[in-house]
Amino acid sequence: MPMPGTFPSADYRAILLTGASSGIGRELALAYAAHGTELHLCGRDRERLALTAEACRRRGAAVSERVADVTDAPAMEAWVTECDRRSPLDLVIANAGIYAGTEDGGDETAEQTRAVFDTNLSGTLNTVLPVLPAMRGRRRGHIALVSSFAGFRGHGTMPAYCGSKAAVRVWGEALRDWLAADGVQVTVICPGKVRTASCQTPGDHVLGAAAAARLIRNGIRANQARVAFPSGAYARAWTSAAIPPPVREWLHALKGNGR
Repeated sequence: MPMPGTFPSADYRAILLTGASSGIGRELALAYAAHGTELHLCGRDRERLALTAEACRRRGAAVSERVADVTDAPAMEAWVTECDRRSPLDLVIANAGIYAGTEDGGDETAEQTRAVFDTNLSGTLNTVLPVLPAMRGRRRGHIALVSSFAGFRGHGTMPAYCGSKAAVRVWGEALRDWLAADGVQVTVICPGKVRTASCQTPGDHVLGAAAAARLIRNGIRANQARVAFPSGAYARAWTSAAIPPPVREWLHALKGNGR
């Protein structure tokens, strides 16, 4: 029997994960690290990625690591294909994402906007598309895409981030419907604020990265269509997205007038 809180290695023997250098990605790598599991980890920071890989090896996993830019489509295709050829991938988690300074509410430059979309959207496509033919051919496999609460509706403080994460969410939901007949599962992950290096928001309602990773892992294992947390903040985000734009603008106007 597996230890409490762990999965038998047979669930996902070969896993590929981007954005593994820190934050949720690092914690997901650690959550899946176990004897009998092969992890293929990708990140931009060589030193931090090496630390994650070593921590996973100490937990018994076989680990390969690759310093790579997820926006480089040819390089990602070569890496993902190589990993799948070495050991057919059971789970691919497209986690890499950035704000690129767009979360501070200031003007977003064209350079920032393109950088955010390149990493968050193109990087996700570059991670997932190379493995789809193999998974469909095998009629098994699981894809997990990391979106965000920001993907439920646009916020003027970070248009590029919201837009890129909305595209990831909707694409993932469509993929789930499309690939179901091929036996390939898809889960879209929509975290709220999680305490990471890029998000230091204080407060008891903000989850730590390790707690977020546990929720994600459990949701993937249950083949949930959407894993969203914390639940209260998710309800507010979902409700906000359902409000028609004219009503939302009217409410903002009232707030601006101090009513």
